[in-house]
Amino acid sequence: MGENQIYDVVVIGAGPAGMIAAGQAALAGARVVLLEKTDAPGKKLSITGKRRCNLTNAADLPEFIDHFGPNGRFLHQAFGRFFRDDLLEFFETIGVNTETERGGRIFPSNGDAQFVTQQLSQWSLEAGAHVMLRSPVDQLVVENGHISAITTRDKQTIPVKAVILCTGGATFTGTGSTGDGYYMAQAVGHTLIPLRPALVPLKTAGKTAQRLQGLSLRNIRLSVFFDQKKVIDTFGEMLFTHFGISGPVVLTHSGEIVDALRAGKHVSLSVDLKPALDESKLDARLLRELDQGGKQHVRTMLKRLLPAKMIAVCADQSKIPLDRLCHQVTAQDRRRLLTWLKNLRLEVTASLPLNAGMVTMGGVSLKEVDPRTMMSKVVDGLFFAGEVLDLAADTGGFNLQAAFSTGWLAGQYAASQTLNKK
Repeated sequence: MGENQIYDVVVIGAGPAGMIAAGQAALAGARVVLLEKTDAPGKKLSITGKRRCNLTNAADLPEFIDHFGPNGRFLHQAFGRFFRDDLLEFFETIGVNTETERGGRIFPSNGDAQFVTQQLSQWSLEAGAHVMLRSPVDQLVVENGHISAITTRDKQTIPVKAVILCTGGATFTGTGSTGDGYYMAQAVGHTLIPLRPALVPLKTAGKTAQRLQGLSLRNIRLSVFFDQKKVIDTFGEMLFTHFGISGPVVLTHSGEIVDALRAGKHVSLSVDLKPALDESKLDARLLRELDQGGKQHVRTMLKRLLPAKMIAVCADQSKIPLDRLCHQVTAQDRRRLLTWLKNLRLEVTASLPLNAGMVTMGGVSLKEVDPRTMMSKVVDGLFFAGEVLDLAADTGGFNLQAAFSTGWLAGQYAASQTLNKK
């Protein structure tokens, strides 16, 4: 790539947003180069969705936007121009068929994220984008309020007419998602909303999680308290780890919990292990189990109620010796057991670090980006797409759809702007 060559549009970052942005800009007639600092495009895309690539979701538009919280309204314009049906039609044209699974999650039919990356990368090339790998960008150059050039790590200065920043977040840093774009944007005057992890496992106090590590619980009810006030009440699956908790029900709400911890709030959890039974029905079952147990040890009775790994923890925390006979269990013992089954308490102390999250919350402030075009309100000719923006949803394909939609829109308008100036 020569120093004197002028591109209409430079796209920085060959992730999902970058590849679709580059292809769209090239199809619109712009001279496009897609710069990727690693040795391959779409490294993070290739491992997403447990390497199956959850492309989008079947939820209707209002529900879809709700998954992004208050910032979701920013996406109305992008989704209005290029939403799920458009995306699925696009993927079909490049040989990626899809199917819908539980929770409305839409995956490629072959369940292969690497295949999606290959097809998307090939499409961007065939659309006319020039792709340069191992080409890290150092900074953006702005003159008189307009993007004029970029400088590379090897000290080249490349004149440009428009730049689309698609550098992703700051998670899964081994895939190249190291947050470079945040600081490039900040250096030219953009406000950066503080970065923090979302869809991230949580650390808990005490030894409970450590004793239960590896245990996955399905169909539990999880209640989350901020300063003793219940703010989340949900059902799902959770996993105990050596440091705390993870699993879908935890990851989904981890962003809210991270923000509460950052605000100095005390965060505690209540796990209802028997949500299908209210207290009176569970008490009746315990009475029945103890009566039938008779001279059996409590340990034997608990095997009918709990996974094996939980029995010792249950006995310790409800203060009932495992070698006590069932007919010796008192009403007070039974009440403590019932309370533990309906209200296993955990205290959240922190989340894992930013790099352990699946998604980065924070990023370029949406107040400084035009949602109709994805162009900066601070620097003319600078566009944004994907996770570099302050947009983050929970799991289910929502974040990838946002990357594709904002990338499509940015590519269209970056090309339009530069071609109109010729």
